[in-house]
Amino acid sequence: MKKLLYSAFAAIILFATGCSPFALVNSETYNDADLASYHTFHIVTPNDGHLPPGMQMVTYYNIAAAIREQMIMRGYTEDPNSPLLVNIGLTVHREIETEPALPPGYFPYSGPYYNGYYPYFMYPRSLYWQNYYANAKVITGIYKEGVLTMDMINIQEKLPLFSASVATILENGNTQFRDLSGIAEAVQTLFSKYPVPILPQYRANK
Repeated sequence: MKKLLYSAFAAIILFATGCSPFALVNSETYNDADLASYHTFHIVTPNDGHLPPGMQMVTYYNIAAAIREQMIMRGYTEDPNSPLLVNIGLTVHREIETEPALPPGYFPYSGPYYNGYYPYFMYPRSLYWQNYYANAKVITGIYKEGVLTMDMINIQEKLPLFSASVATILENGNTQFRDLSGIAEAVQTLFSKYPVPILPQYRANK
């Protein structure tokens, strides 16, 4: 009987997790960052660089709105002068073989590359991502078109603090970005292992 109940429970869990169209690719904190010590944030804008190829302004606004919601629910206040920058990157090519993050001999992330090796970041990652991060948590063979990557940086010190990626914000089988609710769910997955928890007053609504 116990085995039967366990099997049924496992099947329910498998079904529930299998229904989500989003998967967390990676989530990592760098430099022993205490992200709870930051009280403000600001999100990258097209004025800081360029939209990734294929991304329209409406998609940028939807992603930014979803990130903003997650940050506010964790007690942060948006401030354009904040040292905490939230950068956005997107892969725009179909596949990556099981290879290093960059071909041998290339300076890490000096593009930013968007030729199938690496997400295209709005604010160039080369401005804060140094050599010793070259292969940090790049999970090869998973970055497909539409993987959304988020970096958090102390922009004043050019210091990486946190990075996470979620697959995929494109609708299955085509190149259309998901709608606002789909992007919000993807970003919720993006924050699922973020080290600062949602405030109690927001948890009841989740």
